Amino acid sequence: MSEQRLYQSVAASIRAMIESGEFPAGSRLPGERDLAERLGVSRVTIREAEIALEAQGWIAIRTGSGVYVLQRTESAASLPNVTAFDLTAARAIIEAEAAALAAAHITDADLLELEELVLAMSDPTGSDESAAMADQKFHLAIARIGGNPVIEFCVSMIWRIRNELPQVRKVYGRVCHNDGEARTNEHADILAALSRRDPQASRTAMRDHFHRLFEAMLEATESDALAEVRRRTEHDRSRFLATTRI
Repeated sequence: MSEQRLYQSVAASIRAMIESGEFPAGSRLPGERDLAERLGVSRVTIREAEIALEAQGWIAIRTGSGVYVLQRTESAASLPNVTAFDLTAARAIIEAEAAALAAAHITDADLLELEELVLAMSDPTGSDESAAMADQKFHLAIARIGGNPVIEFCVSMIWRIRNELPQVRKVYGRVCHNDGEARTNEHADILAALSRRDPQASRTAMRDHFHRLFEAMLEATESDALAEVRRRTEHDRSRFLATTRI
């Protein structure tokens, strides 16, 4: 089993323990070493699985304290049935304004936090999941820095949709897996605009990020459609040739 599939399998096992009630909401998960021994994997694999579960809203990793199970009062069924394109179009509006608002309130400490997250996104030793988590924390931090709790809630809900709706998660996962350098550069541009405390530049940098992401999604969708056409064509050709040989 590949390393990527292994941590996904481990994440599913831990999630099953949570859903069974073995680890109820509010409880702390066993340490990495205990879980690694129980599941027969390395501590690194446990760490990657926990990062994935945190991104999906199952747990919260609290440095120096442990890993805690979150209360899931809403299911994916309660979320709007939208596409990745719907979500990205909304993000281009909502998160662009969140960035503009943050530019007027950001502190040096906030900038340092965002800089560390951009570095985490570009870490060549990191996994897709750790980069995705840094990405999520970057956007949520900007919403928080703006100081408007409604905007912060909206961006938090955006990430729930992004992580919990299967059709959205699938598209984002494929595109983000292939655009590491572009994603890092765009987040660096957003950070640069915020560091200048320039609302308009921050708004534009965030909007440009989502416009590029939207185009990448279109290209990926077109590629999938072409691949399906080729598959069907080959299938029809094979059936025709088989018939003519009779």
